[in-house]
Amino acid sequence: MGLFKSKEERRIEREMKLRAGLKSIERSIRQQEKFAEDFIRNAQQAKRIGDQQQYLFIRNALKKTATIKRMLERQLLAMKNAMLISQQAQASKQFAESMSIMSRQIAEVFADLDLTKTQADWERAMTRANTLEERMELFLDSMESASTGPGETSSQMISDEELDRMIATDVLAQEKAELSKLDELESEIARELGTARQKD
Repeated sequence: MGLFKSKEERRIEREMKLRAGLKSIERSIRQQEKFAEDFIRNAQQAKRIGDQQQYLFIRNALKKTATIKRMLERQLLAMKNAMLISQQAQASKQFAESMSIMSRQIAEVFADLDLTKTQADWERAMTRANTLEERMELFLDSMESASTGPGETSSQMISDEELDRMIATDVLAQEKAELSKLDELESEIARELGTARQKD
């Protein structure tokens, strides 16, 4: 039962959930990339057949897909940063625990140790640990508000020129591939004709 799990078990469980969340966002990014490829192909087809209305519709869909992909990439980066901050907080916690053990040992060995100074050092260490935790919470809150906001910032938006460039670049790549195939076919025909003439 969950009530009787140790701290370590709960920590491992949280880490597994975080990793599952990261993998889910990575899958979503790959899915948006596939959607973008499909939209680019459809836009090229619309251009070939001269359907400007469909081309504009597909271009808008491509813009939305690119915007979603960029937002997911920012979320992925924010989660990775949050995990790093969590690891830093864990290291700070371990340091504080170690310092507590050392403080007790010193107090036992040196009975006349100035405990006021030790307490002040300990309180400073705990304040720093709490500050780090608060910074992590603020960071996660700001990440949440940024990813769920209704508006899209200018850094998330994909311009029409950028979309046209994406489509045109893919068209040129396809044309280049087709020309390369034609060159290979011409070379093969020339070889076949050369072989036929030699036989004659």
